[in-house]
Amino acid sequence: MPPAAEYLARLDARRNTHVRLLQLDARLSYWRLAVFAAAAVTGWLAWRGILHPAWVVAVAIAFVALVKRHDTVIRERQAAARAIGFYERGLARIEDRWMGSGEPGERFRDEGHLYANDLDLFGRGSLFELLSIARTRAGEETLASWLTRPAQPPAIAARRAGVEELTPMLDLREALAMAGADIRAEVHTEALTAWAAAPDQLRMRRLRPVFALLTAAAVAAAAAWAIYDTAWPLVNVVVLQALISWPVRKRIDHVLHAVSQPSRDLDVLADVLQRLEPEHFESPRLAELCASLAEEGRNASQAIGSLRRLSEAHDWQHNLIFAMVSAPLMWGTHLAYAIESWRRRHGPHVARWLATVGEFEAFSSLSAYRYEHPDDVFADLVEEGPARFEGEALGHPLIPAARMVANDVHLGGPSQLLVVSGSNMSGKSTLLRTVGINAVLALAGAPVRAASLRLTPLAVGATLRIQDSLQEGRSRFFAEITRVRSLASLATGSPPLLFLLDELFHGTNSHDRLVGATGVLRSLLDRGAIGLITTHDLALTQIAADVGPRAVNVHFEDRFESGEIRFDYRMKSGPVTHSNALALMRAVGLDVEQQ
Repeated sequence: MPPAAEYLARLDARRNTHVRLLQLDARLSYWRLAVFAAAAVTGWLAWRGILHPAWVVAVAIAFVALVKRHDTVIRERQAAARAIGFYERGLARIEDRWMGSGEPGERFRDEGHLYANDLDLFGRGSLFELLSIARTRAGEETLASWLTRPAQPPAIAARRAGVEELTPMLDLREALAMAGADIRAEVHTEALTAWAAAPDQLRMRRLRPVFALLTAAAVAAAAAWAIYDTAWPLVNVVVLQALISWPVRKRIDHVLHAVSQPSRDLDVLADVLQRLEPEHFESPRLAELCASLAEEGRNASQAIGSLRRLSEAHDWQHNLIFAMVSAPLMWGTHLAYAIESWRRRHGPHVARWLATVGEFEAFSSLSAYRYEHPDDVFADLVEEGPARFEGEALGHPLIPAARMVANDVHLGGPSQLLVVSGSNMSGKSTLLRTVGINAVLALAGAPVRAASLRLTPLAVGATLRIQDSLQEGRSRFFAEITRVRSLASLATGSPPLLFLLDELFHGTNSHDRLVGATGVLRSLLDRGAIGLITTHDLALTQIAADVGPRAVNVHFEDRFESGEIRFDYRMKSGPVTHSNALALMRAVGLDVEQQ
């Protein structure tokens, strides 16, 4: 079944389930109210001696059972609602109406990055928003790092294998989307890892067996009180407990209070971990990730469950009646030592659990994109030889399919540079972004928007969104030459540079621009770099002749019809021969008639 049809069928089923659960939720609410009223009446009748007290017990059991059933229905209803959102957003991505519906990743913006802002990796309508179905901050951070740091060939191959294996596993992606509540809001990653890695708070471990003996003594003293009707032994034991535990009392209180939030965070994460642990994968990286969730024969979710039980046992002390019983048993003291023991054993693994979930969510995001865009292909990575980028029918994944125009782009071998000329709005900058964003996808291990793409490992750098800065007193031209200097430095290393330079040095006069651009480009090409530059200045098409056979002129055309400028966005050989600037000015009503 095509992805859109599969999503629609599942969406209808989940909506029907949600409606049914809403109705059941309402009925159970009425039943709870009715049974509660029956319990009140039964209790009154039993108190008056009209009914046997067993009826009160029976009604109470029925009420508890009803409450548990109602809680289950509520959780199922919430899960169905999350499944509806999962498929609605999936359909929006398939139908190219996803903009503004996902996480934009604004916190990953970095003005100093060599291509992230230029290629629209983050922000509203960005590549990150299109790709990400991550529900944890760790998952978002992993996906962002894959997009901003080109991987080495072995890592790319491992990611591709994992994505291919996960692509048909729609049930697993849905289950992960339904697991837990709003994980992004509830899991405090930094605080959780800091708690897990903090130094041991109860270093005086030799006191632990002493406290065990004091608890046993308290139990024995309580038994003596019950048998011999004398409380002095118990009083003496309690006083001794207070004296011995006094040096560590503040640390015990700190341990008990500090575990509350990490326990809740881990409990939310356990829903995802529990869903992943039983899975068996063939691809090496996914198998490795699942294996990392087990230690010494115990799964991560089981370890988290034991911490949750310790935290719940501490909460019992908030009950006044239990607090009186727990004090002589040194309940809080034993719990604090058990919590610290858990942290010593499992704390070093918490960061790994988070990282594992994060990496798996990055895999899941790319596999969802692969499933929803079956026509997109994986790039062929060539590990040896000079820099190369050869794309057939290359398109931009952020442009709706109905409007996207694909072009062939060949860089490498004798042609290291494409000088792209054309009128304003003809598609020059879009071509650079198309090349760049597909390179980013390929080097992240993701599918690309192309009929085929063959490339070598590349470092990517661009100047498409260079801006001036009023606060820093920096002009656009200065910002541009600073970025170009960074790219020139990058070109001296490995892997080779793929540069995307938009309107190179247009902030200066034509003579200096031509001389400067020719010198910079010749230096980049001498270092083995490949790339594209754009210009609407016809004089700069001379660059292709100045740097020799390594550069080729291409252009985009436009035509003026019935007062409107029309573009076909098809790249053609040779330099452009005219400009549409005056026509555009006249089209918007500016008086530019020549005198």
